[in-house]
This record gives sequence, C-alpha cells and structure tokens, in this order.
Amino acid sequence: MENQEYSVGLDIGTTKIVAIVGRRNAHGKIEVLGVGKAKSLGVHKGIVNNISQTINSIKAAVSEAQSSAGVPIRKVTVGIAGKHIRSLQHSDYIMREHPDKFITDDDIEALKDQVKKLVMLPGEEIIHVLPQEYKVDSEGEIQEPVGMHGKRLEANFHVVVGQMGSIRNIARCVREAGLEMEALTLEPLASSEAVLTKEEKEAGVAIVDIGGGTTDIAIFKDNIIRHTCVIPYGGGIITEDIKEGCSIIEKHAEQLKVKFGSAVPELEKDSTFVTIPGLHGRPDKEISLKTLAQIINARVEEVLEMVNTELKAYGAFEQKKKLIAGIVLTGGGSNLKHLRQLANYTTGFDSRIGFANEYIANDKNQYLKGPEFATSIGLLMESLKIRDKKQNADEEIEVVAEQTKPEVTATQAETVQAVQQAAPVQEQSVMSQQQENRKAKLTFGQSLMEKVKKFFEEVE
Repeated sequence: MENQEYSVGLDIGTTKIVAIVGRRNAHGKIEVLGVGKAKSLGVHKGIVNNISQTINSIKAAVSEAQSSAGVPIRKVTVGIAGKHIRSLQHSDYIMREHPDKFITDDDIEALKDQVKKLVMLPGEEIIHVLPQEYKVDSEGEIQEPVGMHGKRLEANFHVVVGQMGSIRNIARCVREAGLEMEALTLEPLASSEAVLTKEEKEAGVAIVDIGGGTTDIAIFKDNIIRHTCVIPYGGGIITEDIKEGCSIIEKHAEQLKVKFGSAVPELEKDSTFVTIPGLHGRPDKEISLKTLAQIINARVEEVLEMVNTELKAYGAFEQKKKLIAGIVLTGGGSNLKHLRQLANYTTGFDSRIGFANEYIANDKNQYLKGPEFATSIGLLMESLKIRDKKQNADEEIEVVAEQTKPEVTATQAETVQAVQQAAPVQEQSVMSQQQENRKAKLTFGQSLMEKVKKFFEEVE
C-alpha cells in the first residue's frame, strides 16, 4: 500500500499516546487500518517535560500502529494543548492588484500569511489563523468570498498562539522518533471535528474535552470558531485528590475513579463500600463510595466553574451568542458517572457525551468510539483533509498543464521541419564566412610584415 492512500493522527496526551492509521472509504467514512497506544511518559498537563521518555512513548505507540496496520508510518498530524495556549481576535485586509479578476484561494492565503506576521509576545508563536467572517469592499458577513470580485479583501480572524519552546519540544520528539510532522493542530479543534455535527456548530455549541492533564474548550456559533482555551486541570488531578483523600497509591486511586467514581455524591448510598487491598501485608482498607464521590465532586465542580468562566468570557449567556446546542463533553474524563447531570446543573446548558461513532466505518467492537479517542480520530480526520487538499491541488496543476500545452498544427510542423533542414546549411555558411575572415586577417598581417621588412631594408 502506498503512503498516499492513508493518513496518521498522533495524539500526544498526558496519560496516553495514541497513533491511528486510517483512510477514507468509498462512502466518505473513515476506515481504521491500525491503532497503537502507549502510556505517556514525559508529558505533564499537555507539555513535554522529558524529551527521551516522550520519544520512547511515541515510538512504542507508532510501532504498535504499524504492526496492526501493516504499513510504514512516516508522516503524522500531531495535536497540541497545554496551559500555554491562548487565543485572540484580529482583523486584517489586503488590497488586490487585479480587482477585475475574481477572488481565489491564493488571495485568502495571502491574507492569512499577512496575519501570521503579527508580532507576538516574546517566546510565542502563531499555531492557527482561523478566518471567521469576510468583507469584500463594502459588503460584510461573507463566509465564502472565493469567486467574488473586489479590490479590498478583509476578514476577522481567530488566532491561536502557543509558547515557541513547547511547540519546538513536540516537533523534536516527533522528529527524533523517526517521523515527519505533517501538521500541528490544536486538540479541541481536532476533537470538535470528530464529535460535533454541522447543525450543532450552526446552532451554537461548546465542546469540553476533559483529558488527563488539561480540559480543552472550543466554542462554535454560525459554523464559525468563536473561542478556544485550555484549562490546566483534567482527570489526573481528580486521581491525585482521591490518592491524598483516601491515603492510597495512585494505581488504586485511578481504578477507584474509573470503576466506582461518581460526580454527584447525593446519588450514592452511604452503606456502599469498596475494599482496597493493603500494601505488603497491611490490612485492607474500606472506602465509602459516597466519600469517594464527595472528593471527586469537589474537583469536578472546580473545573466546571472554570468552564463557566470561559463561557461567560465568550458571551454564551447573551441572547445573540446563546449556545442553543449546549455543551458536548468528550475526552477520557467524560466517562465519569453522572458528569453530564452535574454539567447541566453547574452551567445551565444541556449537555451530552461526544462519541466519534458517526465517522468510523469498521469499528465493530466499539473500541475507538469511546470519548477518550475523540482527539485521535479528529487528528486522523485533519490528516485526511490535508492529503485530500494536496491531491486536489496536484490534479488541478495537471489539468492546467494539459490545457496550456501548445498544439502543433500541420503548417507549424512543416515550418519546424524546414528550419531544422536549413540549420546545417546556415551552419556551413557561417563556418565558411569565419574561414574567409581568418584568411583576410592572415593576408593583412602578412602584408604588414612585408612593409616593415621593406622599410628596414631602405634604411640600411
């Protein structure tokens, strides 16, 4: 199988690293060829803090994906998150040289490139330049300006910015794992591709991706990205609280959270207990599920309050900006029991759990349709988009080249043949002329020498 036939998404998370290989089938759905998963070592709250461990984890995940897919992996689309991510709004414009010609994708790219030259804070770099609405001359609220005529092309942009050091560290880990980074994508944008519908983006929706180290938020309204942010808390901090609150090891705390955890203590019975085995001969420990739920609830409420703050910052409680489709919870943390009910109560918005089941064609055991794989699937979808775009561009170039190829008529062919036949004669004529010139020069030189010789003879 050729490398052009498939794409790869690489999710470098705080708790796990996932590589997914897939391609698009005849019906437009994603056919997963292979999956690789490895424990993430060296990543803390979405930021690489140990290069060698991260490289080894990436290699392990990619190696497993290669084995299950039976294809070599070279290029990957990578996700990025972390508390260093921030976003801003910016407006910019260009004046087109040829307003009589219609606007093309090249004009859009020229406008984006101009925005990418914005001066950021020291150590920051632009990750995404996302157009929101365009304005052509005096006409505003245009979503697709390609094909229109105009002199001034203007747009509002959502600009995503990150720390240069963190971006370079991710790129280095990918490169030293023997891979080429095809693109770098903000993780909440990738997750939104996998779990949100077009109708939800139109109506207004916030995706809340609760990962191991961070909670990523992206808000859409009228099919336009309106707000993005990363909260530096995720499922890992809940596990840490259980570990400290119940005085148990991290492994047992994680198991308690996954199997018995609940976000609403009132829905748990006081009389229900779970037994944790003691360490090295120590007595077993009994933990009340209500107590466990109280520990979890305190931290989850804190995270949801931060989500509420971001919703208010966008203006989600205003009538014009209201999120009619509410909230979509995804990521591994969204598997927590009764989380949806707590989110409804805390934010005041209706919520659902986001699964990537709409886009996967061949996942018979439902393994990849869990919310914890939403980002990985989204990155694979982004990689497929990049491949399709490149393929379409190559096809367009081939068509243009074929159309502009000069056609040689019979008359032109006869002319070319006559020129080719005349060429040797002309060449021979030129050579003869050069020989005559040389001869003339020699004769002149000889006559000059004769005159000089004669002069000296007369003097004697």
